[in-house]
Amino acid sequence: MNFLEKRILKDGIVKSGNVLKVDSFLNHQMDITLIEEIAREFKRRFDKKPISKVLTIEASGIGIAAFVAKEFGVPMVFAKKSKSINVDGEMYVAEVVSFTHKNKNQIIVSKKFLQQDEHVLIIDDFLANGCALQGLISIVESAGAVVDGCGIVIEKGFQYGGRAIRNMGYHVESLAIVDAMDSETGSITFRDQKND
Repeated sequence: MNFLEKRILKDGIVKSGNVLKVDSFLNHQMDITLIEEIAREFKRRFDKKPISKVLTIEASGIGIAAFVAKEFGVPMVFAKKSKSINVDGEMYVAEVVSFTHKNKNQIIVSKKFLQQDEHVLIIDDFLANGCALQGLISIVESAGAVVDGCGIVIEKGFQYGGRAIRNMGYHVESLAIVDAMDSETGSITFRDQKND
């Protein structure tokens, strides 16, 4: 069992509707020491890739992606879920459906922050149905950039997102893959992963 799985078992809460709450250490309050360890692990797993930019989606991915970008020594950009007056110029746009919020959002990235031929590492906190990840991938490809990998903190392996993205040929590394969870007992079963 890895460091993240141990932390999920210790502080994660399983709720009905296939919800895993990790807000005490990952996506509301953040344990910075843990986030640093997560970033180092993503650096180790994608170290052979020529990463030139880290991309995520607001809001929960931002803190994690910032630490990952620091490990690689590259800029980080995040897709915004709504256009505001301080976003100007041409933009890449994708539509995503949120598993957590049960709504559709258009996500946007300014064209000036994502260039052709950049090598992009996409980072997100959760992978469930894969809609956010597919939206980010489509933005990268619209820019003519290369998706060199997708780093996911927690994947819900019992949902189809991870399988779908991998079947499309993308390199996905999930630090913890939950194969089953039970809101009545609070039990969580992780997939065995071999990481050299």
